[in-house]
Amino acid sequence: MPHTWVDDDDALARLVARLRDEPAYGLDTEFHRERTYWPRVGLVQLSWPDGVALVDPLAVDLTALADLLDGPGTMVTHAADQDLEILERSCGRGPRALFDTQIAAGFCGLGSPSLGALVERVLHIRLAKARRLTDWTRRPLAPDDLDYAADDVACLLDLHRELVTRAEAAGRLDWVRDECEERLHRDRSPQDPDTAWWRLKGAGSLRGRARGVAQTVAAWRERRARELDRPPRTVLPDLALLGVVHRPPRTREELAAVRGLEGRRLRDDVARELLEAVTAGLGLPEAELRLPAGERLDRALAPAVTLLAAWTGQRAAELGLDAALLATRADLEALLRGDPDARAARGWRRELVAEPARRLLAGELVVALEAGGHRLVLEERSGPAEREAPPEPPGTPPTHRDRRPNRPTGAVPAGREPARPPPRVDLLFGCADVPDAARSSSPERMCGGRHLFPRQGYTGPTGRR
Repeated sequence: MPHTWVDDDDALARLVARLRDEPAYGLDTEFHRERTYWPRVGLVQLSWPDGVALVDPLAVDLTALADLLDGPGTMVTHAADQDLEILERSCGRGPRALFDTQIAAGFCGLGSPSLGALVERVLHIRLAKARRLTDWTRRPLAPDDLDYAADDVACLLDLHRELVTRAEAAGRLDWVRDECEERLHRDRSPQDPDTAWWRLKGAGSLRGRARGVAQTVAAWRERRARELDRPPRTVLPDLALLGVVHRPPRTREELAAVRGLEGRRLRDDVARELLEAVTAGLGLPEAELRLPAGERLDRALAPAVTLLAAWTGQRAAELGLDAALLATRADLEALLRGDPDARAARGWRRELVAEPARRLLAGELVVALEAGGHRLVLEERSGPAEREAPPEPPGTPPTHRDRRPNRPTGAVPAGREPARPPPRVDLLFGCADVPDAARSSSPERMCGGRHLFPRQGYTGPTGRR
């Protein structure tokens, strides 16, 4: 793909002036962060209907792009999160309007593909394989690398037009725009150091004072890595951090014996700061402990989250949506916690996710397994009338049938015809209120202030079969 190489500030200013009135422009970035805390930009690619430009961030001041980003045009990109992070750090802002082709693909029944896969599927063009081993900060860049970078951005505007057409035909263009707007304004500030311990392997199994030590030591590591612009693992390896958490050292000698630190020479100031972090963690008040969002969810709601996650995944497939766009498990947990900014309770998701979830927890809906257990559906609760239980499968051993309470083997209650299999429902689950006195001894699993009942023949807490 022919392209223009931009490596001086005057040329970049002319390019920005040329693109500022374009209704849409493509943008992509190439960067590295393997050896740094902050992403290091190696290349910025821009496209418009008449051409492609490759901007060298090692030679120009990228803040000049702020004028383009502040203009009326829509920035078209693929998987925008990291590009937006780089623009906010390099230019001080993101674009005024965003179209993310990966998001649009998810609303058009195309899943969440890579750019290459999406271009091949929609435009029938095969891009060169990703240059994962290219050092984009090296100069000069090889011609093949430049062509690859230009091709990546050149297809974005054609992809944008085709996906807009498909989303509009499906009646989902407003959904795409809403989701891109949400992505554009997502908080990309650096991670709160006090929550860095959530990323540790096995963090969810930590208990007691180990959690406090994990929080303060991981926070110290995160802050130091940020100051030095180094990956956190190079400041203190995860293995060493976990060793400190499980056997907190009190002295320099105990610190030197921690697994993962053997043989390392720690500077005096580093060892002192690390031991101070350990001491602070051992004395951390419980009120100051920062817990992951999942642990702030009432454990009694876990069955409801599991049911809703299974149902929303299936519902997304039926609607031709990427499941993560409809609702993630974190979205469902936030919804059930009652978070005021829960994503599943806003916009188009309110009707598709939040309202069914509310009705399920209120006992107005039940979850049904049909198609031999291969499909979940939500349906209206049957009311006080008792459901007929399906007959025992032929050949069921008597020892299994005899487990059914208050019914002799093979007997049919007086005045009732032998049970027929329901036309579609194999098993139902719902939430129903249970008196406080019954909660401690009831064997059913709870969901919130309610119990999660198997709904075969279930008529309520006092009429349970």
